[in-house]
Amino acid sequence: MADKSAIEWTEATWNPTTGCDRTSPGCDRCYALTLSKRLKAMGSPKYQLDGDPPTSGPGFKLTLHPSSLDVPRRWGAPRLVFVNSMSDLFHDDVPLKFIEQVFDVIRETPQHTYQVLTKRAQRLSRIAGDLDWPPNLWMGVSVETRRYAFRIDHLCKVPAALRFVSAEPLLGPLGELDLAGIGWVIAGGESGAKARPMELGWVTELRDTCVSAGVAFFFKQWGGRTPKAGGRELEGELWDELPVETARSNGGRKELLASV
Repeated sequence: MADKSAIEWTEATWNPTTGCDRTSPGCDRCYALTLSKRLKAMGSPKYQLDGDPPTSGPGFKLTLHPSSLDVPRRWGAPRLVFVNSMSDLFHDDVPLKFIEQVFDVIRETPQHTYQVLTKRAQRLSRIAGDLDWPPNLWMGVSVETRRYAFRIDHLCKVPAALRFVSAEPLLGPLGELDLAGIGWVIAGGESGAKARPMELGWVTELRDTCVSAGVAFFFKQWGGRTPKAGGRELEGELWDELPVETARSNGGRKELLASV
């Protein structure tokens, strides 16, 4: 957990679960796995890796952390909270009961706005009707190439207060997208020593689709060897649009009334 986050589109992170596994090409150079190795070296018991002795703690496989559930209750000032930056809340190994507990904490801390992002869109839509959706929860799916645009269809079946799409890392053109029911789109390139490059046309096509649909667009980074290597400008402009729900305090960042 971090009371402050370096991720440009959020303000804090909260990890009631840790660990995950590969489900599509966007996972191939997972920053969470890389970071978990660093945290393991620093002695964190939450971020041991598969193959470690059983006595050393859980592996990077999905692990629940009930002791972390109350962390947001200790944050008084309102903030945007990215849920499970080191995991996926809708992973098959997360029991429905635990997801309900996470949702309860979200509902009981209305001063915060929570951002949940998943690649498990099919499970998300399958169990959405079994959950009581808090009004301060934004639900998103990751879409790295056109092949995975079906995740948006599953997302649109979910009764979240706001639905968003993360095209990060963007690994190919997304083509024509129907953004009806989507309130926000984030795009960004991959970072790391073997980062796969992102083409200008892929990003501008997505930006133009958002502009035409009246959907808030946030361009996070070009990526490269480090996250900041390529900068954040897209054709000479910063795109830091956020949905209108964040109007309480955005540090001067652009806001756009988004249809949700």
